[in-house]
Amino acid sequence: MKFAITSKGDSNSNTLMHKIKMYLLDFNLQYDEDQPDIVISVGGDGTLLYAFHRYCSRLDKTAFVGVHTGHLGFYADWVPEEIEKLVIAIAKTPFQVVEYPLLEIIIRYQNGERESSYLALNESTVKSVEGTLVMDVDIRGQHFERFRGDGLCIATPSGSTAYNKALGGAIIHPAIPAIQLTEIASINNRVFRTVGSPLILPGHHTCTLKPVNQTDFHVTIDHLTLLHKDVKSLQFRVADNMIRFARFRPFPFWKRVHDSFISNS
Repeated sequence: MKFAITSKGDSNSNTLMHKIKMYLLDFNLQYDEDQPDIVISVGGDGTLLYAFHRYCSRLDKTAFVGVHTGHLGFYADWVPEEIEKLVIAIAKTPFQVVEYPLLEIIIRYQNGERESSYLALNESTVKSVEGTLVMDVDIRGQHFERFRGDGLCIATPSGSTAYNKALGGAIIHPAIPAIQLTEIASINNRVFRTVGSPLILPGHHTCTLKPVNQTDFHVTIDHLTLLHKDVKSLQFRVADNMIRFARFRPFPFWKRVHDSFISNS
């Protein structure tokens, strides 16, 4: 089996990364940063997001596993004290693969420039470069509403516990192939109205945002912030691709939610 390791970059994470690499090499596994079968992320959820984007071109061939060196993560389920167990599991145990839905973003341009396509593990947001964001929201090709406000967030089920939750969105189990559209500080008065609630769209529905009076936008793809100019439309849907996590033991989603937001321990 071929493996690669990504680190948060702090001294603790780097020390663990070198230790894991040494152990796995001792088990005669092959270190391969270009075509790994498994990627071990050492740090936190942000580190795993970086790893996902680094290897998003080979999602059907690479599985991910996380070791968290800070707070408990939604993607990083092993702690530093367990790395010997993890190494033995990777070297000796066929792992179970758990797949989570991803968000596909396609940005089209007014000048006929080639469209841009992205995958997000957590979410994508759209905000105006300057002033209020004004967007026509189409669902399945039909006009739904004209949004005015600070921005819009489109999240995956696994990303529903991140920025989406802070915006008042619902927490969705990642076994459900869906995306969620959540408003960021919408303007609602006697003149302007939006639905005012998060929208959960199933896998066969597409959400398209069409600019009304501006064409330049800040678009985030997980941790990346990009400036797109002369935008004609932004299309969001559940991606055909999925991320694959290597599971060597149960890691129940609702327990992660409880431990992250409710438990005091």
